[in-house]
Amino acid sequence: MSTTIKAYGATSATDDLKPLNIERREVGKDDVKIDITYCGVCHSDIHTVRNDWKGSIYPVVPGHEIIGRVVEVGKGVSNYKVGDLVGVGCLVDSCHTCASCQQDLEQFCENGATFTYNSPNIHIPGTQTYGGYSTSVVVDKQFVLRVPENLDEAATAPLLCAGITTWSPLSHWNVKKGDKVGVIGLGGLGHMGVKFANALGAHVVMITTSPEKGEDAKELGAHEVLISKNQDDMKKHQGSFDFLLNTIPVGHEMDPYLALLKIDATMVLVGAVEPLKPFHGGSIIMGRKRIAGSLIGGIKETQEMLDFCGKHNITSDIELINMQDINTAYKRVTSNDVKYRFVIDMKSLKS
Repeated sequence: MSTTIKAYGATSATDDLKPLNIERREVGKDDVKIDITYCGVCHSDIHTVRNDWKGSIYPVVPGHEIIGRVVEVGKGVSNYKVGDLVGVGCLVDSCHTCASCQQDLEQFCENGATFTYNSPNIHIPGTQTYGGYSTSVVVDKQFVLRVPENLDEAATAPLLCAGITTWSPLSHWNVKKGDKVGVIGLGGLGHMGVKFANALGAHVVMITTSPEKGEDAKELGAHEVLISKNQDDMKKHQGSFDFLLNTIPVGHEMDPYLALLKIDATMVLVGAVEPLKPFHGGSIIMGRKRIAGSLIGGIKETQEMLDFCGKHNITSDIELINMQDINTAYKRVTSNDVKYRFVIDMKSLKS
């Protein structure tokens, strides 16, 4: 059994998003049904709609930064009740049995995680999962996240992707009070990296090509700004960083940033899901430095991030839009014309 609901999606890689009707499964024993109030707009949404990463299955209904209220729970659900404020991020299922899942690393499920959109839908065979650009969603209880009630609902939405993408490496590499942390690039990811690193007690340096963005970063919590085009300033900071969070979304030169790391320090990539420019082996050999990557986080870690945000009152800086403005928003995202994330007010789709 299924229910037809309103959504917005694309029917090809070249079409604008438009109103669609999609099917949601009925609530099962272990399911939670959520009335979606807000959904963030992620650059991954655009890549999937445009089939930039290949493999998109149409129609695509994007959206993996979902905030809403519980409206129904299955008989096997005891940890959520009607009215609870909850979220759904990039994952809605996994195999539960592989080594990664057993370590709460569902994002690395060895049998293939089920992503919130554009994954095979095991509940309605022959279809794919549809995301949060819709009025409601039904999700397994293990992939529902509790959202602190003190946080602004709309501004919390991007935490489910941009937030966890930057929190996970800061947590995994144990960034702590007194560390010198560089955040490379100020955008949807970078602005969250600055906020988190500051709240963790680090000395935060925004590394950017833009003096204007540097001033914005100071308002977000950066203690210093390093203009990466200024070779003299880059030289002054060489060998001084405990950790670098690299949010640049495209291929770029690596050597100038690697020179900033201390011995045994790490630069983690979270932005560039594409080929990087070649770098000199000596940049990491001379200093036993590390280049690593990180992908979102598992459900346990994402809940820890939300709890941290509730304690420190951390949310994203957003611009709220109506669903009908999504195509304009996509154009603005691709031209870097947003501070720092768009969030869709789902009342506009329901009216």
